[in-house]
Amino acid sequence: MAERKSAWINERVLIEGALNYFRGPAEASVDAVHFVLKELVRKSIGETQELKRFPTLQAEIAAATSEALERFRDESKKTVIRLVDMESSYLTVDFFRRLPQEVDKGGNPAATTMDRYVEGHFRRIGSNVSSYVGMVSETVKNTIPKAVVYCQVREAKQSLLNHFYTQLGKKEGKQLSQMLDEDPALMERRQQCAKRLELYKGARDEIDSVSWAR
Repeated sequence: MAERKSAWINERVLIEGALNYFRGPAEASVDAVHFVLKELVRKSIGETQELKRFPTLQAEIAAATSEALERFRDESKKTVIRLVDMESSYLTVDFFRRLPQEVDKGGNPAATTMDRYVEGHFRRIGSNVSSYVGMVSETVKNTIPKAVVYCQVREAKQSLLNHFYTQLGKKEGKQLSQMLDEDPALMERRQQCAKRLELYKGARDEIDSVSWAR
């Protein structure tokens, strides 16, 4: 029992050390997706013909998108590191319960019984650690891409929609016109036409009310 407990402690230490090496690739996957998304956004904004008519709006969309991607890249890194740390901090006990408990007594037949026992003991620890790390590797290969897509695509998209909904809702007509790079003279003319239209509507309503009164 004491030997098995000692083996378990050794296995745990080795597993924790091995799983810490997953942190680097996990963060690298976040950076890779971030680079692809930035390129997609840059090309989309640059190649959208409708946006070329509105350079101010185009620049604001580019700035807001870049800010959102940077913010959610950091959030994505925190998430994938949590996934790795979770796997290294809380080992799956059932995995070890299903492993054979007998030490492999094979090895060098010329060695003493004790040497073969020690060799088998270390070989079993190595095999268990390798198997467990392989299992975790398969797990994070599935969970990390999901976390990256959730944080860097879904959440960033929703954040951008909320940003523009909020910001555009705050702007007055003049600010919206400036964002759309509208000619000031044309903007003034449109406003005058709008006022004139309101006057016409008021006059029409008065004429209608007089007509009905007769």
